[in-house]
Amino acid sequence: MAKRILVVDDSSSIRQVVGIALRGAGYEVIEAGDGKDALSKMSGEKIHLIISDVNMPNMDGITFLKQVKLNPKYKFTPVIMLTTEAGRDKVNEGRDAGAKAWLVKPFQPPKLLDAVEKLVLP
Repeated sequence: MAKRILVVDDSSSIRQVVGIALRGAGYEVIEAGDGKDALSKMSGEKIHLIISDVNMPNMDGITFLKQVKLNPKYKFTPVIMLTTEAGRDKVNEGRDAGAKAWLVKPFQPPKLLDAVEKLVLP
């Protein structure tokens, strides 16, 4: 069974590019437009990895990450932040909230897949 990855970004073009890369590598992809949308789509489903933007409407990525980590079912689900934010304070805030990796846009799909492969357990 394919590993399921949740991609959270308010940009449909970013979701599309990430989705193409992930599906091409054999992953199942669920897409969400912001943190609130993502939380509603998780609803107890097994999620092997989350890739989230930071700056989004309705619920930003850091707030979303904190909400995910409060849920016992997803407490140990690895999260990659994929964002334009590169400042040390924001990166530290993300790591403190539980992000396992931080990739800055624009990104190279092979680098994203490398990070995904390191975090998705067999």
